[in-house]
Amino acid sequence: MASRGHTLVNDFFFLLFFFFFIWGLLLLKHLANFLNFPPSQRFKNWATVCFSHVDFKTASVICNELQCGQAVDILRGTHTGGRRELIWQEEFHCAGNETHLMLRGSRSIGSGTGVEESREEEERPNVKSQKTFSHVVQAATWTIKASFFLSWLMIILLFYKCQCNSTLTYTQKVTAKLANGSATCSGRVELLHGGTWGTLCDYLWDLPAANALCQQLDCGVALQIPGDTSSFGKGNGSVWNGTFSCKKNDSSLGACPVTVLRDDECPAGKDARVICSGGRLVNGTTCSGRVEILHGGTWGRLCRSHWNLQAASVLCHQLNCGYAKSIQTGDRFVAGNGPVWRDAFHCEGTESCLWDCAQVTLGNPTCSAGDAATVICSGLDESLRLLGGESRCDGRVEISLHGTWSRVLDDDWNIKDAHVVCRELQCGIAEKAYYLPRSKRGMGLVGLRNVQCAGNETQLMLCKTSHPQPTGVAEDVGVICSGSRQIRLVNETNRCAGRVELYHDGIWGTVCDDQWDLSDANVVCKQLGCGHAIKAFASAHYGEGSGQIWLDDVNCTGAESDLWACPSRAWGQHNCQHKEDAGVLCSEYLALRLVNGNDCAGRLEVFYNGTWGSVCSNYMSQLTAITVCKHLKCGDGGEIAEDFQYGVGSGPTWLDHIECTEQHNSLWQCQSDPWNPRSCDNRAEETHISCTDREKLRVIGGEDGCSGRVEIWHQGSWGTVCDDSWDTADANVVCRQLGCGSAVSALSEAAFGEGTGPIWLEKVHCKGTELSFWDCPAKALFGKNCDHKEDAAVNCSDPPRRTATDSTRISMPIILCIILGALLCLVLAILAGQIRNARARQRGGSLRTGMKRLLGVAGECLLGWGGWGDG
Repeated sequence: MASRGHTLVNDFFFLLFFFFFIWGLLLLKHLANFLNFPPSQRFKNWATVCFSHVDFKTASVICNELQCGQAVDILRGTHTGGRRELIWQEEFHCAGNETHLMLRGSRSIGSGTGVEESREEEERPNVKSQKTFSHVVQAATWTIKASFFLSWLMIILLFYKCQCNSTLTYTQKVTAKLANGSATCSGRVELLHGGTWGTLCDYLWDLPAANALCQQLDCGVALQIPGDTSSFGKGNGSVWNGTFSCKKNDSSLGACPVTVLRDDECPAGKDARVICSGGRLVNGTTCSGRVEILHGGTWGRLCRSHWNLQAASVLCHQLNCGYAKSIQTGDRFVAGNGPVWRDAFHCEGTESCLWDCAQVTLGNPTCSAGDAATVICSGLDESLRLLGGESRCDGRVEISLHGTWSRVLDDDWNIKDAHVVCRELQCGIAEKAYYLPRSKRGMGLVGLRNVQCAGNETQLMLCKTSHPQPTGVAEDVGVICSGSRQIRLVNETNRCAGRVELYHDGIWGTVCDDQWDLSDANVVCKQLGCGHAIKAFASAHYGEGSGQIWLDDVNCTGAESDLWACPSRAWGQHNCQHKEDAGVLCSEYLALRLVNGNDCAGRLEVFYNGTWGSVCSNYMSQLTAITVCKHLKCGDGGEIAEDFQYGVGSGPTWLDHIECTEQHNSLWQCQSDPWNPRSCDNRAEETHISCTDREKLRVIGGEDGCSGRVEIWHQGSWGTVCDDSWDTADANVVCRQLGCGSAVSALSEAAFGEGTGPIWLEKVHCKGTELSFWDCPAKALFGKNCDHKEDAAVNCSDPPRRTATDSTRISMPIILCIILGALLCLVLAILAGQIRNARARQRGGSLRTGMKRLLGVAGECLLGWGGWGDG
């Protein structure tokens, strides 16, 4: 709140300065209007001066002003009869050395004849215009000085706020991401500002701003701003207080300026959150049509060959359109032009967003505009759903009544009731009807109670039911349908290799390796959309599973669509142990590595179709190299090596023309040519990459960046260093690399507190002359030889160098004050020049003196701050 107070004070002084500036302009306008008249018209009437008012000193001033030498004598004038003249009614008090007659004060001594008195009353304002002009000059002088005083005061406040690490306000374009969501397209909004990610704290966060963010992140449109203040967490980094100013037609975050205010915390409920759609349906209805997703600000259709019912159901769910009823729509919805994106989404069906699914674009074949993915969703009038299971076809039963989802309770729930639920949801037949345990029971309104079905009804609402009572205790009911059966490969880094597991009767279980061969493995790979089988593994090659063993003696022909459609023993009947669990390696299994260097530098190779091969570098940008480094958890920086120091490959050259964007964290999401074992024309096109951000080092817990617990970045996360063998030589290398001078002390036993996460190194042995901490011999920590109570730390001699950051930028009000003040001085200087060169034979003393004074003030403004003078 103190930072907001400083901002209000700054704004107050800016408004006050602006008031003085406008006042000064009005005064200058008055001066300009005055100067537009010839001298004879500025004071419209001449007046004679009484002989008794002029002494020798006054006469000397008059001669000097008229440039007529020295006064010799004073003669009495002769009045011209018949002509009415204005008589000057004030006497002068001159010292004799004045340059202008009007520079001395005068005193009124009465009027002349009656006619002249009347004439004087008529013309007196014109005579007094000299005095008025003098006042204007003096007021303008004080106005300019007051304006500049306020400008300097605002600058002092600015630097005071910088010293106090207070809040600064300015507008800039920012990079954003969504954090802690279930997918890249939902979460808490974070901004990258000054090299630091921080949560956006926005008091005015609304759907237009959220929509602009969703579109920039290639996440479609904003579906909702979650009302749950605990959703997506609070965040552990900085907080950027600010407000997006988005118009409804803004299509990118770059068009939405954000006023950024750094702060330490955000009030509850004010952190910006959003759930984006990630896609849309066109050429149909709200819940049916051609599937399109957004890439780089451009909407494009998806290939039908990469589309399946599980992915379609996820999209329907995130669009609030129920579940996918069909993806076989023929040529319906496909008309139209536009790009065709080759993204393939591999979903289980329970994901809340399409972007939660495994996404692979790299190497996918091209397809025509007519080969577009389509879907028909169940629609907004969905009245039944199953929650909490492994698929949309198993879980706790809920029903929608009057637009509100409600529980279904029963004390006589049976398989006939469950059959109706499975039929209505198009999930096959019921395998099990059950009551939920107390820990998994729902909360909220009760929609139906005591359902009694015959088993042949098409909807649960057609069964006999009783409406809920306000009070009473009953049990939530659940269903497992045959459509809930699933298959997966586990215990590997990719979805297309691993131990085979099946989901049946609400439980995951394994498959025995008796008679397990390539035909069986082919069915698994085809069912998962993983190409064909490279190898069928036996004897728990991917580790032993646990729990149920569902199938044994599987004997597929290879043409079956599901593994459970193959001949085998009945579910759960076997003579195996988990040491006989079956496994599969499919052709679409992908892996990435850098070879002939180290884990984060080398020749780039990709594993595809069971073989490692090189990647071509044609049209590859540094952004692609950075994506590779992120994928390998080697930091956020990378570059393409030009010297080919990592040797020549010998296998296939799988890919070429890879193009990644800033939104890609995995190489699999990038566009490229289709897979081809001869993608490169020659080996000189092979890609060599060095990840430059792998040597990140920091110290945490001290008062500045030069003392604290030592942490290093490795494999995508920060970790500590064990204090075994930790000494001053090791600390010296750390301090030098951080730009903090030499080590004052090498500390052990978590002197700056215990860290969290991994402990990456132990037994570091630096000589003290190494330029990088990574050049020191060390041992990677394996096992539990060290824990965080032994974290190493340092104290360095020099404080961190303060670099120019956003906190030292001058705010917009200060800049405006300086510009407007300089402009005001320039105008005054120009006017002074015009006065000096004005062609007039007669000049009022006060005019000349006043303009000199203004010219002096203008010079002070332009050359530097001057004194206040004596007015």
